Amino acid sequence: MSLFKARDWWSTVLGEKEEFDQGCLCLADVDNSGNGHDKIIVGSFTGYLRIFNPHSVKSGGGPQAEDLLLEVHLRDPVLQVEVGKFVSGTEMLHLAVLHSRKLCVYSVSGTLGNVEHGNQYQIKLMYEHHLQRTACNMTYGPFGGIKGRDLICIQSMDGMLMVFEQESYAFGRFLPGSLLPGPLAYSPRTDSFITVSSCRQVESYKYQVLAFATDADKKQEMEQQKLGSGKRLVVDWTLNIGEQALDICIVPLNQSASSVFVLGERNFFCLKDNGQIRFMKKLDCSPSCFLPYCSVSEGTINTLIGNHNHMLHIYQDVTLKWATQLPHVPVAVRVGCLHDLKGVIVTLSDDGHLQCSYLGTDPSLFQAPKVESRELNYDELDVELKELQKIIKDVKLQGVWSLTEQEDDLKVSAAVSSTLDSVSQATNVETGADSVPSITVKVTLQNRVVLQKVKLSVYVQPPLQLTCDQFTFDFTVPDMTSIVSFSVYLKGDYTPSELEGNAVVSYSRPTGIPRVIQCKFRLPLKLICLPGQPSKTASHKLTIDTNKSPVSLLGLFPDFANPSDDDQVNVMGFHLLGGSRVTLLASRTSQRYRIQSEQFEDLWLITNELILRLQEHFEKQGTKDFTCSFSGCVPLQEYFELIDHHFELRINGEKLEELLSERAVQFRAIQRRLLTRFRDKTPAPLQHLDTLLDGTYKQVIALADAVEENQDRLLQSFAGLKSATHLLILLIRLWQRLSADQTAILEAAFLPLQEDTQELGWEETVDAAIAHLLKTCLSKSSKEQALNLSSQLSIPKDTSRLKKHITLLCDRLAKGGRLCVSTDAAAPQAMVMPGGCTPIPESDLEERSLDDSTELFTNHKHLMTEPPMPEVSALQGVLE
Repeated sequence: MSLFKARDWWSTVLGEKEEFDQGCLCLADVDNSGNGHDKIIVGSFTGYLRIFNPHSVKSGGGPQAEDLLLEVHLRDPVLQVEVGKFVSGTEMLHLAVLHSRKLCVYSVSGTLGNVEHGNQYQIKLMYEHHLQRTACNMTYGPFGGIKGRDLICIQSMDGMLMVFEQESYAFGRFLPGSLLPGPLAYSPRTDSFITVSSCRQVESYKYQVLAFATDADKKQEMEQQKLGSGKRLVVDWTLNIGEQALDICIVPLNQSASSVFVLGERNFFCLKDNGQIRFMKKLDCSPSCFLPYCSVSEGTINTLIGNHNHMLHIYQDVTLKWATQLPHVPVAVRVGCLHDLKGVIVTLSDDGHLQCSYLGTDPSLFQAPKVESRELNYDELDVELKELQKIIKDVKLQGVWSLTEQEDDLKVSAAVSSTLDSVSQATNVETGADSVPSITVKVTLQNRVVLQKVKLSVYVQPPLQLTCDQFTFDFTVPDMTSIVSFSVYLKGDYTPSELEGNAVVSYSRPTGIPRVIQCKFRLPLKLICLPGQPSKTASHKLTIDTNKSPVSLLGLFPDFANPSDDDQVNVMGFHLLGGSRVTLLASRTSQRYRIQSEQFEDLWLITNELILRLQEHFEKQGTKDFTCSFSGCVPLQEYFELIDHHFELRINGEKLEELLSERAVQFRAIQRRLLTRFRDKTPAPLQHLDTLLDGTYKQVIALADAVEENQDRLLQSFAGLKSATHLLILLIRLWQRLSADQTAILEAAFLPLQEDTQELGWEETVDAAIAHLLKTCLSKSSKEQALNLSSQLSIPKDTSRLKKHITLLCDRLAKGGRLCVSTDAAAPQAMVMPGGCTPIPESDLEERSLDDSTELFTNHKHLMTEPPMPEVSALQGVLE
């Protein structure tokens, strides 16, 4: 519909980040100039009132300064503006402004100017009414058939109609059964108010009935009316339209009839004065506003309807006569006379786009060229088709776009500060420490092309917390650089499973193709760890072997060195803010390092940091053949204890949720019983239902607290399980000298989830992944490859199957199995594997036979009794 665009006559944008609604626009000769020219009055939710007298905009120009007659800030949000005869003793037009708790009536006047700046306009407050209830909307008119002046009726948020006879308050009435306020309009011909209730019914109330009904300043008095005291407020007529209404308008057809127009969410209705439907029209798009007005054809009415597809439809009764495209979604539409130009359509959007337009078409000047007739050479077409197919095939092999092109659009880099923040940004921490440090991270974005709505999201492992994790950018010109900073700190009272963060940038290329770029950064260990005293004894110990001479721990960890302990160069203590103490020992003669702690999962961060710093140390020295290895027993028993603890919390959470659901059903049942007793006209004893309700309520609150506490413990347990899993993968990698690809497969199998939920938990996901590895690349025979795995994941009854699969995985790796993702490589590998590999157990008897062959992995207690390092006794003497 490119031809049917609204012809822009004048437009402007109101303020910055202001909001508007359907009651914020009005057209009238508010300054009583007498020339018949309307002015545009606009109020905003930020409290600004503006009056415009627009002039035609020349080609290529914009609105002039003299188009704005008045701009004033009223401080309170403007809900609705109307113009009428609101001041007694005069029939001049005045401006009524509705605020949430106040109604103000102003006079607008202009003073002729003697200089080039033009006339000066000002408003004067005539009177105001302070409202006892929060206002929703208002309507006005000659209530009761009064001549020469207009009265105002305001509807409150709780369904009360407050009538004001200009400077004085007349009365207030509650609409029966009112729950939420709806649109409100006044019909002068029938002298009645028409609204749409929350029951989705159009209701009409006579003004005389409202005036003579019992005064209702409190909703409780509505109950007294039902008992016979005073006149009861009775509705004149109702009509069920079956949907919520957006707006109501009254259009007089002649002196003897008028029509009531109601705009619904999917239809618009035209009703007679008595509530009968004249016609209705089902709309194709979701409407946003409408305006009915009399047509030049006798007996018909035109209706302007704006919708959320940036379109304005013009209907004559139910026939669509014209459709025009708008540059915005209108929330209010009016028609007026501006500078002798009649029928100007004025639209207002919710973000302040004000436009005056008229209907018309832009003729298309393009003419299709004549096609020259020529004979087709099919041989040349075949050659060209083959060349194009070859190009398409090459593109499919290389990918739709090259990686360099993707990276050149936007470059992302992250830099972590080398020092902690001088003033910590940590807030609401739960670690219990006296002071929790924070560190600043800077992310730099540099674009090559124009990009809009670029979103940066930053993720860290809990309980690490960010001061800000969402950012939005607009790169309006190429080669811009934007830098954002945020701080990271430890919020919870446990240790995170990783110190790596991830910055993810999502954007769309100019062609519309979405892109995602990731940039990882590593946080320093000192963010979550403090220097501590070494411990002589510990429940859990690990020994890492290297092929190079030992390095001084003071040189490896200068940020944790204590100047007073220069003699203890081979021992160092760490105190995790959310965990236990970890001790690191370095051998003086052998090439070994020992890490020990009271908590098994706390060994991971220090062990990983030790290996990373050792690799960095030897890389600086130019040593390329440095390797680490692990020759001890894989600590599966400690790992299984963490799995059992995590699984127990999941089972406990399910039981608590089921119990909470039962108590909630019981609570609602007791409420229904009590409600039945209270509604009964014949009083009956409660039979201790109130006591039972109170007890059930306390149980619901206690169970809800228990569910929250269990969720917190489950989150902490999952973080510890992830740390132990990282440590297990590291030890298996060092033990079997796995490659990077094999380690990635192991991580994908053991760490498939970032979050643990009741619907999809860690245990069943990891069990399925490990079973798949045992069935494919680690299988012994084709019989195992033919086993069908369950396609539906559900929480298991216990963890015995998972633990057996993990034990079997280590057994297969120990006997020569290798990890791969290629299905073709699985069968040949099964033939070259040692014959001693145990097949996947298919029965309980076969599973029992594994217990004897897997003690090497499940019994880790003899880690404490393994041959000590030659200098361990000397190091412990130093500790003493």
